[in-house]
This record gives sequence, C-alpha cells and structure tokens, in this order.
Amino acid sequence: MDKIIMTGLQFYGYHGVFPEENKLGQRYQVDVELMLPLDKPGRSDRVEDTVNYAEAYEIIRNIVEGQVFKLIEALAEEIAAVLLRTYASIFEVTVRVLKPHPPVKMFFDGVKVEIHRKRV
Repeated sequence: MDKIIMTGLQFYGYHGVFPEENKLGQRYQVDVELMLPLDKPGRSDRVEDTVNYAEAYEIIRNIVEGQVFKLIEALAEEIAAVLLRTYASIFEVTVRVLKPHPPVKMFFDGVKVEIHRKRV
C-alpha cells in the first residue's frame, strides 16, 4: 500500500492525568502514516485526488491543541478516528504520539504510543 508519511509534527497540548499537566501543558510530537492508493494523484498531479497534507495537519493540530485527554493513547485514537472519518481514500492509518517530558520521577527521553487502525 502506498503511504503519505508526516513526521515530527509539533504541537502544544494540555493532556495528562495530573492537574498540572492540564494547566501548564507541554510539547507533543505526532507522526502519522496514511495508507491509501497514490497512483491516481501520481498520474493526475492534482491535490484533489489525494489527501491534502496541509489539511490533515490542521485536523491533527485542532485535536492536539483543542481537546484534552488524560492518556496519549486516547489522543492517538482520536487522531486516527478523525482522519479515517474525514478521508474516505485512507484505508489504514498509523499514529505515533510522543510525550517528551512526562512529569514522572524517571529519567528517559519520553514516552511514545503507536496505534494502527484500519477502515472497517
């Protein structure tokens, strides 16, 4: 399957289990892989025949920056669901959400979830 891959999307959101996270917020990084046929737009060279990644970026930004989730798992799930609902041409989507500095007493680069969803 062909893919449109968007990596390293940076947003500021207010997700987390702790009240401070919901108040102070932090940076999040999102990667998405959209599985869809790209032969038609490859031949036509028309944005109308593909997923406009600038539009997809705005959809993702509105979710990450405009909604609040306790878990990044729920954030990733919402991103996947909305992209699948919005674009009939997407057959499958993989979403990765990185929370670089979770407020826990551990020393590591962050925590990332990855989900893969298919059109039903």
